[in-house]
Amino acid sequence: MARKGTVAAAKPERIASTLEADIRSGRLAYGERLESEQQLGRRFSVSRTTVRKSLEELSSKGLIVTRMGVGSFVTFNGKTINDAIGWSRALADAGADLETRILRIEVIDDPALAAELEIDNPAFIAVDRLRSLARAEGTADGRAISVEFSRLPWLPALKDLPRGGLQEGSLSKTMRAAGLVPDHGQEWAEVHRLNDDEATLLGAETGAAFLRTRRLVRAADGRPIEQVVSLLDPDFFALHLEF
Repeated sequence: MARKGTVAAAKPERIASTLEADIRSGRLAYGERLESEQQLGRRFSVSRTTVRKSLEELSSKGLIVTRMGVGSFVTFNGKTINDAIGWSRALADAGADLETRILRIEVIDDPALAAELEIDNPAFIAVDRLRSLARAEGTADGRAISVEFSRLPWLPALKDLPRGGLQEGSLSKTMRAAGLVPDHGQEWAEVHRLNDDEATLLGAETGAAFLRTRRLVRAADGRPIEQVVSLLDPDFFALHLEF
């Protein structure tokens, strides 16, 4: 048993050495992106945890720089929003003085979404939030600049959410407290023309062009834990790409 433990413990170092040799020999050129954690896991037949340990070793040697979510980003007034920490905090860090109003937190049935996400239970917890610019006196009656429609597949750990509300007003903290830890996902963006209901909610004209993003977040095991559709005022929000 001790021998097996020694072999397992050496896997991250062996993988790191292989990748380091590729980098130093030039097979991996400067600035070239490594394979994804999932691809490296398949290549070396190891878990993502083992891959991450290998990447941490390369990072500690200054051979790679790891950045989460490299690809596309939503920006607020030109500043990238790190939505991994939650939109409220991310917008605050970007210098936004906003008020958030919770429109609803309730259990709904959405068979179409369940089929799209390939899950059996059509029950979801809907968390809808409206964000507005704060007026000088601190009211929430300023201009609405975004609305977010979050859908969380129903789990027993979330059963008290509709009645108890968000933990410290944060959906991200509420999800983590329920054991829902984001690991990876996808995001889509497009121009969207507001319908009558959306325009009324946002205080805009019907047909006004907004940035519409749809973000699907998955846990480490691949199961979907949140889908959020956001309508963003293009006077403040934009899509920023890195390549």
